[in-house]
Amino acid sequence: MIKILPLTIEALVAVLLLLTILYCVRLNSQLRRLKGDESTMKATVTELVNAIETADRAIAGLKTTVREAEATLGEQLRGAEAFSAEMVRNTEAGAQVLGRLTQIAGAKPWLMGVQAAAEPCPAPPRPTAPDPNEIAAAAHAFTERTKLRIRDLAA
Repeated sequence: MIKILPLTIEALVAVLLLLTILYCVRLNSQLRRLKGDESTMKATVTELVNAIETADRAIAGLKTTVREAEATLGEQLRGAEAFSAEMVRNTEAGAQVLGRLTQIAGAKPWLMGVQAAAEPCPAPPRPTAPDPNEIAAAAHAFTERTKLRIRDLAA
């Protein structure tokens, strides 16, 4: 029995050594996969960093574009407001001129070849926001009436 014990111990050591070798082979293959995954992960991280840098540049470009658009739009808006105020002033001035012309035409009916009325024509009520097309039409009608009066006076 004494001769079997050393043989059993050596067999057990051989089996354990074989198991250790198999375990090391398995660990080696896992380490290779991890290293392969590491290179894939590094490539993925590099791509992500590049994508983030590109997105940052795009965002900076968009911010610049927004600032430029805001400045341009602000200038155009201020110009439009100034133009609108000028149009209101011109429209009011045109309405005043038209009112004066109507008063002149109403106060001197003899220019039209018509007898003077007992009462002068009242001035039309001043609209709050006259329509430019109506003003232009009234001015056109006034010029036509004046041309007719001039023809009647010349004849």
